[in-house]
Amino acid sequence: MCLRNLRTYIVIGSVVALFCLPALADEPWQPVGPEGGTVRSLAFDPKNPDRIFLGTSAGRLYLSTNAGASWSRLVHFGSSGEMVLDHIVIDPANPGTIYVSGWNAQDPNSDGDLYRSKDGGRTWDLLADLHGKSIRALALAASDPKVLVAGVLDGVFRSRDGGDGWERISPEHHTEIKNVESVAIDPINPDVIYVGTWHLPWKTEDGGKTWHNIRKGVIEDSDVFTIVVDSQNPASVYISACSGIYRSESAGDLFRKIQGIPYSARRTRSLQLDPADHKVVYAGTTEGLWKTTDAGATWKRMTSANVVVNDVMIDPRKTTHLLLATDRGGVLVSDDGGVTFTASNHGFTHRQVAALLVDHSYSAVVYAGLLNDKEFGGVFVSRDRGQLWNQINDGLDNRDVFVLRQAPDNSLLAGTDHGVFQLRANSSRWVPINTVLPPKNEDTPPSNDEGANKKAAPAKKKEPARPAITELSGRVSALEVSPDRWYAASSIGFFESVDSGATWRKMEIPGLANVTAVAAAQRMVIIASRNAVAVSVNGGESWLPFKPFDPDFQINSVAVSPEGDLWIASRDGVFRSTNAGDSWKRISSLRLANVVNVKFDDSGRVLATGADSTSVYESLDNGRTWNPINSGWLLRNVLSSHGRLWATTPFDGVVLQPETSASAR
Repeated sequence: MCLRNLRTYIVIGSVVALFCLPALADEPWQPVGPEGGTVRSLAFDPKNPDRIFLGTSAGRLYLSTNAGASWSRLVHFGSSGEMVLDHIVIDPANPGTIYVSGWNAQDPNSDGDLYRSKDGGRTWDLLADLHGKSIRALALAASDPKVLVAGVLDGVFRSRDGGDGWERISPEHHTEIKNVESVAIDPINPDVIYVGTWHLPWKTEDGGKTWHNIRKGVIEDSDVFTIVVDSQNPASVYISACSGIYRSESAGDLFRKIQGIPYSARRTRSLQLDPADHKVVYAGTTEGLWKTTDAGATWKRMTSANVVVNDVMIDPRKTTHLLLATDRGGVLVSDDGGVTFTASNHGFTHRQVAALLVDHSYSAVVYAGLLNDKEFGGVFVSRDRGQLWNQINDGLDNRDVFVLRQAPDNSLLAGTDHGVFQLRANSSRWVPINTVLPPKNEDTPPSNDEGANKKAAPAKKKEPARPAITELSGRVSALEVSPDRWYAASSIGFFESVDSGATWRKMEIPGLANVTAVAAAQRMVIIASRNAVAVSVNGGESWLPFKPFDPDFQINSVAVSPEGDLWIASRDGVFRSTNAGDSWKRISSLRLANVVNVKFDDSGRVLATGADSTSVYESLDNGRTWNPINSGWLLRNVLSSHGRLWATTPFDGVVLQPETSASAR
């Protein structure tokens, strides 16, 4: 079945769009880090190995023109931040032709695409024959670069004209040849194709007319992640699977399991043969990089076990020069065949920054709190406005950081996925400050005299007592620091501290459960759940009665202006109250959907950001009119320092407004 359907045009809603994606122009805002993050794939230009392409797990393609010493963002594929770019293939005869395949991590079964550039990456076409396919494998035939093979979840597809047209070459609805994870093409005969599935490997020798299983010697039910055919000896075939690494010397007729790599490290996403010496093989696993110099007889781990390797690239000019694509750690480079590695992430930032803080006293000092990076994440500090970042993670134990605040004594506070941590001035280690006191009515039990003077009440059936909360151990989504009280909104309740975090007490506010946001200024405090708010006008000593919003109303965050007005950022826009929450008015002049944050800076500006917007909206007249400031990046949180705006992004770290743009305003 040939899929020569709409190749150039596709209808999106009511708009017919030409799928030609230009590479990103220079962004008006500067990415400043922290550098690093997850890299899924690497590929070099066969005629100029200094040109290296890098694919991420969020649809970003980066380019290095100096052998990986520095990187620049080239293009963003897909309409979301979930496109996993696992394969980059470059035509060796015409390196200007580049193919990039992806699949959507949020919709892995039915969403993915294949992109092609014919001008070295300046512009890109979406190859619509495979639109919507979750592409997990891609290979180009060395003997005929017009032949490409793609492995997708519902089978195997081939193009014989450089990607213009594609046809299915695996039997439709086959019970075994599906969920294809790896593909390799014989270096001499392009009709000989190997595929690895989530179950076992298969092979065709006639371009897909017939297929046979090549499972002999392979443990049953082995996910095949990688297939490598020796270019000098096509009968030598390596495969990596969840059950280990296998080698065949008979073109797949019989495999022999290679010993020497521990079972725990056998999820091998990348196998690479040294082009100068095919007895040297590198295996990139979930527990580091392994190397053999005797064709698999013995192996040695070359990195620490906590390095998750997604791809290995060997420089053909100097095969001791290696680049590793890693989870969270970015790119690691070795010039001695893997004996030592250093990070090489200058210009590459693929980080989920949830928290951002500019030091109260020193505007050049910036802190960033990261998510999902474990030992490579936590909190980073820059003391030169983002040019250089250092990790300050000791004591956080790989926790995610959702919010950062600075206390009056200049100590730092981090709201994490397991409570609140404090880093005191001149200290290098974070310490937990999560002691929870019992409710006030449980502090002192009644005396014996009081009990004796009371008439015994009829016995009541006792409900099982809930375990007392003694530790603020939940995920902390919001922190607010005021001179008299600190507040923490967490997954196990809303807490206040009156002794600068030494102890906390859980607060029960009738009708308001699952507090997710809090803001305070002067004596005004506002807290919010998904669709309700509570307000205090006396610094949290008591709370005013409140009315919940409609059930489908969704609050993203709250704020208090310097004048004491209350603001809500919501899915339905921005709302303001000038009477302590008694009534609310929608700010209709702000044309922004799903507002994530509203902030105020020292100059009196109101700043708003939306979940799907690349602009910060500023108002100089308390919300009557708004002006968009385009950043070129999807933004989440924004703050102002000395007239310049800093912002966090979903996947690209921290970005900074150029000084010239800020001064022009």
